[in-house]
Amino acid sequence: MTYVTIGGVTVGLAILAHYLITWWPGIKALKKDPLGQAARVAPFLAAWAYGALTLLTVGGLIGWAADTTLWISNWLGDVALVWGVGGATGQAASRTTYLPLTQTGGALVLILTVAVLAAVKKARYGQDIKLGAWCGICLSTSAGVAGFAAAPLAQAANWAGATVYGAVG
Repeated sequence: MTYVTIGGVTVGLAILAHYLITWWPGIKALKKDPLGQAARVAPFLAAWAYGALTLLTVGGLIGWAADTTLWISNWLGDVALVWGVGGATGQAASRTTYLPLTQTGGALVLILTVAVLAAVKKARYGQDIKLGAWCGICLSTSAGVAGFAAAPLAQAANWAGATVYGAVG
């Protein structure tokens, strides 16, 4: 498993800032239709949760892709920090323990992967889904507030997988 560095968290936070600024409808639109405006964030948030879950898989192609994405994000963020503001590279920004997905939780992530790929291809929110997944991969294992969401997501995926496969099998 690849651990997130301050550079990777910086990339994740930059993606989040970019998304929120481009999403922001203005206070008038938000007051007029708060539910409709907030619903525009749903694809990003769902993809964020998916990205977090992919990083918690124990292996396979999906886990490798998530680890590679995190490694590249760490590298890009570290380079940006060194060349942009004179920071240092490779400083870990992750928690020390992770809650891995069970076999049925991993199976649920595989099913979600099919759904996410279909949504990226079909939905008009494809870019939001891509950015959300990337942001989730970068921030889900950080030691900050975003990182605390990974454990409940993993528990929910493990529970849902056990429930679905328990009911099916």
